[in-house]
Amino acid sequence: MPKTSQAAGLHRASLAKLHDLDAALELMYYGWRGMTLEADEYLAKQGLSRPHHRILYVVARRPDIAIGALIDVLGISKQALNRPLHLLLERKLLTSKRSPEQHRSKLLRLTEAGRRVEQKASDHERKVMREAFDRVGAPGAEAWTTVMKAIADNN
Repeated sequence: MPKTSQAAGLHRASLAKLHDLDAALELMYYGWRGMTLEADEYLAKQGLSRPHHRILYVVARRPDIAIGALIDVLGISKQALNRPLHLLLERKLLTSKRSPEQHRSKLLRLTEAGRRVEQKASDHERKVMREAFDRVGAPGAEAWTTVMKAIADNN
């Protein structure tokens, strides 16, 4: 039997609909929350949160990414990046080194500990995605991917 929580049923609550797409927005919000719930619990035990995971996730996929490029990928300000990045460096989950080409630029890379944290948090999310895709089958997974690509095109 699938694990449920009080929050999991909230999208089914009779919230006032102000627009015909409100049900889809609620599913997007609660779907995201359902996907990240276990990962966020794991991160909290590590003294980390969603912004830390987003940074680790990107750096894992783009080793030696410049801080400016990370800001662009995440779509956040330098100020918003500062505190979570500082903690990750302080906790030695990331390393920072000067770029040989541009001495004013710092390049980020995961440490082994950072790789483990990112992997475990992302594994929680992949598990939820796999279970959902298995439940809806290939046509449902393909439809979801098509919708998410269309929404991502707004970036």
